[in-house]
Amino acid sequence: MRKLRTWRAYLTERFATNPEAAMRYLKFSFEEYQVDGDMPLLLRALRTVVESQGGISVLAKKTGITPESLSDILSSDEAPRIDMLITILNTFGCWLSIEPVAGANHRFGTKSEEDTDVKPAVETGIGQVVEPHLS
Repeated sequence: MRKLRTWRAYLTERFATNPEAAMRYLKFSFEEYQVDGDMPLLLRALRTVVESQGGISVLAKKTGITPESLSDILSSDEAPRIDMLITILNTFGCWLSIEPVAGANHRFGTKSEEDTDVKPAVETGIGQVVEPHLS
C-alpha cells in the first residue's frame, strides 16, 4: 500500500534532492505572486524550499539572521523586507531580477527625441561634473 503524504511533504522531499526544481518552484511562485498578489502563498512556497534545504536553523547559520527573525519572516502573512528576501534567496544561489513584461508598454512617460538613448546623456553629464577644491 502507498504511503499517503501532503503535497508540501512531497515537494520538500523532492527539492531536498533537486535544487534546480526548488529554484523553478520559487520562480513560478514569484511569477504567480505578481499576478495574484497572494503573499501568504508566496511565503508558504519559500518556507517549503527552506524546509527542503535543512530548515530554519540551517538557513540562520548561512545567512547570519537569527532563527527567531527568520521564523517570524516566514510565518508572517506580510511581505518581508527586500533585503531579507534577497539574503534568503542568495543563500539558495538565486536572485531577484527585473524583466520586461511581454506585451506591456515599457515607457514610463512620453518619450522625446532627446530621451531615445540614455548613455550619451549620462556620459555628457559625467563630463560636466566639477570636483570641489578644498582651500
